[in-house]
Amino acid sequence: MTSQMRILIRDEKNDVEAFVVVDSLVAGRAMGGTRMTTDVTVDEVAGLASAMTRKLALAGVPIGGAKAGIRCGLPPGPHRDKVLTTFGRQITPLLRGGLYLGSDQGITHDDRDLFFSAAGFDPRRQLPWLPCSWGELWQRCREVTGLGVCEAVDTAADQLLGPEAVRSIVIQGFGVVGRAVASGLAARGYPIVAVADRLGTISATGGLPVSALLDATDSTGTIDRRRLPTGLELTDTPDAWLDVPADVLVLAAGSGAVNETNVDRVIPHLLVEAGNLTCTPAAEKLLIQRGAHTLPGPVVNVGAAAVTGMLLTNSVGTYTDPDSLVAALFETVATIIRGNTAEVITQAHGTDRPLSVVADSLAAQRVHARATAAEPLSV
Repeated sequence: MTSQMRILIRDEKNDVEAFVVVDSLVAGRAMGGTRMTTDVTVDEVAGLASAMTRKLALAGVPIGGAKAGIRCGLPPGPHRDKVLTTFGRQITPLLRGGLYLGSDQGITHDDRDLFFSAAGFDPRRQLPWLPCSWGELWQRCREVTGLGVCEAVDTAADQLLGPEAVRSIVIQGFGVVGRAVASGLAARGYPIVAVADRLGTISATGGLPVSALLDATDSTGTIDRRRLPTGLELTDTPDAWLDVPADVLVLAAGSGAVNETNVDRVIPHLLVEAGNLTCTPAAEKLLIQRGAHTLPGPVVNVGAAAVTGMLLTNSVGTYTDPDSLVAALFETVATIIRGNTAEVITQAHGTDRPLSVVADSLAAQRVHARATAAEPLSV
């Protein structure tokens, strides 16, 4: 798209500042997550909305891309809840007019349900066939993005890592996605040699005891060091994860985690964006020069977006029980991500094009292919 709709929300009485950006519309609809951080900007949200357009196009989901951001660093409690409910009331016309805003960094499913409630918005009203509530469905699907990351790692490792690679993994970020990646890849035989949370990095050359890590982790993704077994290396340096030798680096927290200032410290030959915009374009170009590849977010971390989009656009069959529905959604996501990962790597083979550039080109082709269903934005 050549234009975006940008909406600034200010409520001085309740000390709320937020942004909503609609990057594209398909049949009058768009969707994306809501990010809550102390320093989120409208330009950051706009970039994320554009990435959402590409992500959904790559996944073949007929809905446009959008994103929201709330500037807030309050801890859980009444004041933070008030910010969320105020935000919900302000976006009521958008939600009822075809825009869906879900969870992203800093926003849990409970937070999303809180601003949905304040807006009087229930997605299930549009989906009367759902065999469970929207909230229950997302409890069952909470690990779908992590599952997709595992599929991407599997596919990319087969194509990009040599037979001598141990396929050791470093995971930067241990939130819902990072934890799902750790458990999923460990179950597939990948040694998880380091994980990083807000307190630092935990590593073990021979592989971490993932079950013990998960048991010691709270809902915010913070690991209680006191509950860990002995023999692990604990480092409180914020970016120590960069210095751990591994074959694969999974970036699951924070935009620009790998950038021009630290890219020279990256050891793995394969980086996987489990978060949004976690590796800057400049850093990716420098990595390419070293023979390292970065699998981009629009290919990798599409699980939750694809599930939401498929449901909102009735692109999934009707199921009478939650287990069958969730199984079908997970398998569809796995198929989409395996296919897109393989196609992007194949198209890039023999060229010096970054995988993100190839993915953007493929997304543009798919956006163009559905252009008859798209509606231009008037700004």
